[in-house]
Formats: sequence, structure tokens, C-alpha cells
Amino acid sequence: MVIGTAILRGVVDLRPARDDDSEVVAAIYIDSWNQGFGHLLGIRQHSAERIDRWSADLASPATEWTVAEVEGRVVGFIGIGPSRDPVDPALGELDTIAVDPSRWRQGVGRALTVRGLDQLSAKWNQAILWTPANHPRGHRFYEAMGWRQLERTRYSGTEVAFGRRLQRTVRWRHDQRNQYHSADGSAWS
Repeated sequence: MVIGTAILRGVVDLRPARDDDSEVVAAIYIDSWNQGFGHLLGIRQHSAERIDRWSADLASPATEWTVAEVEGRVVGFIGIGPSRDPVDPALGELDTIAVDPSRWRQGVGRALTVRGLDQLSAKWNQAILWTPANHPRGHRFYEAMGWRQLERTRYSGTEVAFGRRLQRTVRWRHDQRNQYHSADGSAWS
């Protein structure tokens, strides 16, 4: 499914990630990391191993990955799945979100986050994410998207948790007999 969202320069199209996205996803991850908080947590390097890791991650059924494209070029991605820290099947996690730094503040991150929240709310009632502790720009973004900082840290305080309650959404489709059907198959006229 593709959703278009207006941004300053183009339209963001969202689609499920594919294995062949691993090279561009790895590049966006490294560039976004280095520009966003490399000064806090160290610079990361592009490598064949990172591409291989992203190839395995994108193929894993544990996490749903979505990429954002502008004019046919991948410019960001998000992954959601069950919480890994803490391990809790009742808790979803925004695993990773990264946007090409040349596309920051153009709506790509917001479009990806909205998609991620939609995917999370289909399976869980609440979610968690982890982000660098001394990264106010990221904290402001998450707060603007409805997340709130929790009293949790990890990795000797270098990362903090944000949490969010999710509202389950019911998807309706309209059929030719003017009935609406939810994802569970129930009908409403």
C-alpha cells in the first residue's frame, strides 16, 4: 500500500521495505546517525558488514520495515515490532527510524512515524522507543508525535526511553452493497 503525503519538495510514498533496499537503508542509517548524534555516541562507518546486517534485518519477520520514497528514491525508513527491552509481548517497539539528513524537517520523519504508529496500534496498546539521552532535537520530535519520556535509561544512561499509549484503529472497507467491513469481517450498513 502506498500513501502520499505532501512535503516541501515532493511527495512521500511509503511502502514495505525489501531486501534490495539494504544498501540505501544502511547508508541512510549511517548518515543520519553521524549527523544526528555521532558527536554523542561516536561516528559509524559504511561497510559491507553493515549492509549485510541491514539485509538480514529487513528480511526478518520479527520487525515490519517501511521505507519512504521521494521521486522514486528511498529517503528514510522505520521499523516496528515487539518490544526487545523490556521483553514484553504486550508492548510494541518503534525499533528504528532514520531519514536522509538532506530530507530532515520536510515531513518524511512525520510520515514514517504516523505509519509506524498505525502499524503498532494494530497489534499493541502501548509502545516504547529508545533514543540517545542527550539529543534534544530527537526528544522534541518524539514529544511532538505524542510520545512521553519515561523514567528509564540503559547503556549507563546514554539512552532514554519514550512511551506512548496507542489507540487501536478499526479499518473499514466499503463494498458494492453499501456495507462497511472491518478487518475482523464484521459488517455495518
